[in-house]
Amino acid sequence: MQDQRRVVIDYVSPSVNCGQYHIKRVVNEIVNINAYVLADGHDVLGASVIYKHEDDKFWTESRMRLVVNDEWHGSFTVQKQGFYSYKVEAWVDYALNWRHGIIRKIEDNQHVVSELLEGAEYISEILNKVSSKKDKVYLEHLHAIFRDENRYGEAITEATSDRLKALLYQNPIKLLENRSIEYQVYVDRKKARFSTWYEFFPRSTSEKEGVHGTFKDCERILPRIKNMGFDVVYLPPIHPIGEVNRKGKNNTTEAKSDDVGSTWGIGSRFGGHKDIHPKLGSLDDFKALIQRAKDNNLEIAMDYALQAAPDHPWVKAHPKWFKWRPDGTVQYAENPPKKYQDILPIYWESEDYENLWNECLSILLYWIDCGIEIFRVDNPHTKPFYFWNWIISKVKAKHPNVIFLAEAFTAPKVMQQLAKQGYTQSYTYFTWRNTKHELIEYMEELTQSELREYMQPNFWPNTPDINPFHLQGSGESKHMQRYVLAATLSSCIGIYGPVFEYMLSSSLLGKEEYLNSEKFQIAHYDWTIENKLTTIIAKTNYIRNHNEALQQTNNILFCRIDNDNLMAYYKWNDAKTNHILVIISLDDHNAQQGTVQVPLDALEVHAGHRLDMHDLITDSHYDWYNEWSFVELHPSLPFHIFKINK
Repeated sequence: MQDQRRVVIDYVSPSVNCGQYHIKRVVNEIVNINAYVLADGHDVLGASVIYKHEDDKFWTESRMRLVVNDEWHGSFTVQKQGFYSYKVEAWVDYALNWRHGIIRKIEDNQHVVSELLEGAEYISEILNKVSSKKDKVYLEHLHAIFRDENRYGEAITEATSDRLKALLYQNPIKLLENRSIEYQVYVDRKKARFSTWYEFFPRSTSEKEGVHGTFKDCERILPRIKNMGFDVVYLPPIHPIGEVNRKGKNNTTEAKSDDVGSTWGIGSRFGGHKDIHPKLGSLDDFKALIQRAKDNNLEIAMDYALQAAPDHPWVKAHPKWFKWRPDGTVQYAENPPKKYQDILPIYWESEDYENLWNECLSILLYWIDCGIEIFRVDNPHTKPFYFWNWIISKVKAKHPNVIFLAEAFTAPKVMQQLAKQGYTQSYTYFTWRNTKHELIEYMEELTQSELREYMQPNFWPNTPDINPFHLQGSGESKHMQRYVLAATLSSCIGIYGPVFEYMLSSSLLGKEEYLNSEKFQIAHYDWTIENKLTTIIAKTNYIRNHNEALQQTNNILFCRIDNDNLMAYYKWNDAKTNHILVIISLDDHNAQQGTVQVPLDALEVHAGHRLDMHDLITDSHYDWYNEWSFVELHPSLPFHIFKINK
């Protein structure tokens, strides 16, 4: 049968790969929908977004509005975790089209008796849809006068009334309506979009130098982390460490008898991925740490590293999970020029892959049962994409609160594919973006392209693997600058401490690696030390926690400022009730001055309107009236975080 539909629905957004992958939101976020809706001729059209949660039986309708040039906009709010489906529905609105036509004829002094009879037919159709008794009485009255030539004057007055227009709009007659394909949005808990991570090595928490730290030691420093404003405590692998080919200090290939090895060389005679390093404590100790963290409004994030030391129990129990060479050895892991002689890579093309996949899933479920709901995944880009889609889907189906952070410092399209396959958050290139041009270009890529719909960036100034050149030998000002940039550009951030806040940036010569890296040895810290940087971190995190504009990444506008050493950007929440202007110097040695263009249009105010600029760091207030305002920043405090009160 020939398709009689007249309305075309085109370019529905947001969507990822034309709907092949779902977009992502968190609970209570708004999903803004845009679409091209058009038809032949000049008829009045109607359009709606229809949506439902996976547990709902019925669809909910939210009307769209014409913006310009056949582009329509609508929205809906996601209120529950899990999958929502949505699609666009459009139709020729014959009743409103009738009203539009009769108004034009009345204005042209034409006699419209026939048109009123046609209107009476439309009223008959919507009478059964109207629930209000008052509206029913009104429509029945119109139905009568539209058919009574003696009441012609009253009839044409009511035919053009706003009340009738509203009732026709609210109760559309959808003849030959068209619908787009179905799209999906996955809704996570808020921490998927807004989180503040602190990483440290549990074995470096002992109060006594040279002594291996324990989970009990970790409990002691949780209040410090809480007081600095973090909400996620990320622990590198806590499992037994391989003894065969164990790495020595500074990644040397020959370990001494007292060398503790890399925590990522997982597995030994003491067990594998479901076991705990004996010097850290027992499983009960770990569960106690998880509970103590919760008592401090913190969540423990575990490292999920799918690799094995040569003496991991898997090697003997499941030899098919590894690729053996003709001489009976296994090629150790490599990421040229780095070599990992203490790690055997898993053979993902194994004929026994089903048992391998199920064992990998059982590891996650085991730790989830212990109380873990956040996993930082090591090197996900070296495992099959579809494996991640399978395992994340399996976990989220039973445990929707679980969050996965991809440690994927890799090629852009690989990073993007991991996000499409289900990763909640991703490490990014922020670690290396240092100049104004680099930062703005990267932020615009993340927030103004399709990436904004499915990839949540997590900005880390440093990690145990990466000691960026710009931090090496740098002082307090540079560390403040990098933390505030991360904390105000992205809603998800993290640092590796206490190395970062204590500014311990000694490096291996010519490499972006830490000298005496904790990856290969135990460090000793005085965890009680407080300095200006810890104060700034705590204050910045407090500001993030109390300003919704900084709890999302995508609403950002870079402002003009006449100095390449200064950056300025405006951020806001969806409700436009919270407005933040950040101005930051990228020069950690010299004072910088400039004139910033205040985003008056975005703020919906005019020049001369008083803006109360509340500096949230110093608690100072300034009155700004002009579109351009002068600022001066010094290395001692190289930034402003202004809350704008209109």
